[in-house]
Amino acid sequence: MSSQLVAVTYGALAPDRLAHFWAGLLGRDVVADGDGALLPGSESQVGLRFAPGGAEKVGLNRVHLHVTSEGTTLEAVVARAVELGARHLDVGQLPEEPHVVLADPEGNELCVIPPDNGFLAGCGPLGELACDGTRAVGVFWSEALGWPLVWDEGEETAVQSPYGGTKVAWGGPPVAPLVSPARQWFELVTDDAVGEVERLVSLGAARTGAGDGVVVLADPDGNEFRLRGA
Repeated sequence: MSSQLVAVTYGALAPDRLAHFWAGLLGRDVVADGDGALLPGSESQVGLRFAPGGAEKVGLNRVHLHVTSEGTTLEAVVARAVELGARHLDVGQLPEEPHVVLADPEGNELCVIPPDNGFLAGCGPLGELACDGTRAVGVFWSEALGWPLVWDEGEETAVQSPYGGTKVAWGGPPVAPLVSPARQWFELVTDDAVGEVERLVSLGAARTGAGDGVVVLADPDGNEFRLRGA
């Protein structure tokens, strides 16, 4: 038994606007999702969900997205992002670093990765969810999702669906402070919510709440995630 990662959710001041930015950048469709908007994923691409949430953005996100430029140029992807509403962002990157750091229309960090990046080769437009996190949390998510560890060096880990596509990676300490209420969280579905909650807790998760068919848990680094029945 394992959970399926269907999306990473962003709390947003203007969910529809933010969804259309990312849809334009990744070449996806926007689907209405209650008061929010969803960019459905696939077996190899993680979905993105944008939900109403007016919490102030403080500091850097614990999760930021790596957008690839395979099959085109880095410059073309950056230009498209800026055209859609992104802006250049200085997070202390060095001039010689090959990627470009941007912020989406609500200030969420993203990186555009050069087409010759071997680690994300073949991963698709949404190449990576780059996360703050310890090795323990990477191991937790590997077991929770049934995704193999495709990188495990020192404190750095990464997992990937058996079908390939988007990688989820954790860069090791230092880990950015938690923000409450959460502005980002993973959305999981399962065929057996009761049994899956028990399994996730046995792996190191903590149950923090429930309601409207959703169980809210936290992973070993304290990151909130949500589980619902399929």
